[in-house]
Amino acid sequence: LIMKKIIVILSLLSSFVQAQNVAYVDSRYILENIPEFSAAQDELNNFSIEWQEEIDILKQEVEKLYRTYQAEQYLLPEEKKRNREEMIILKEKEVKSLTKQRFGPDGDLYQKQQQLIQPIQDLIYTAITNFADEAKYDIIFDKSSDLMMIYSNPELDKSEQILEKLGY
Repeated sequence: LIMKKIIVILSLLSSFVQAQNVAYVDSRYILENIPEFSAAQDELNNFSIEWQEEIDILKQEVEKLYRTYQAEQYLLPEEKKRNREEMIILKEKEVKSLTKQRFGPDGDLYQKQQQLIQPIQDLIYTAITNFADEAKYDIIFDKSSDLMMIYSNPELDKSEQILEKLGY
């Protein structure tokens, strides 16, 4: 029974795929040939270097505070020791916070990337969609990303019918 279902599904899928007009694009190649993308990448790299230098300076400050503390800790009264320890901890938190702010999942670098690169990607997607409509392509894959489907004609989605055939 299960084998019959698999055979029916495979035959349905093979007839579905054979009837489609399929193409692929290489989005990496496309991006590399758009000067605005190279400029955006350079700008992102510059921001990244600048922000990393900013973080490195703070790390150096923390290291200097810690070395000074280690050299003087036995000579300091308890209250001054605690104050310096707290200051070092606060500076370390500042480094972590700034690192997260600059390079975290929703950080400044991500925001800049969205601001600079997303419009270019949107233009490419629009061009692919228009090309697919004009040339009557049903499916377009992206060669540069493990053949990810980046466009498909929604009328060709037969998922619900397959689920019905399976009894779900």
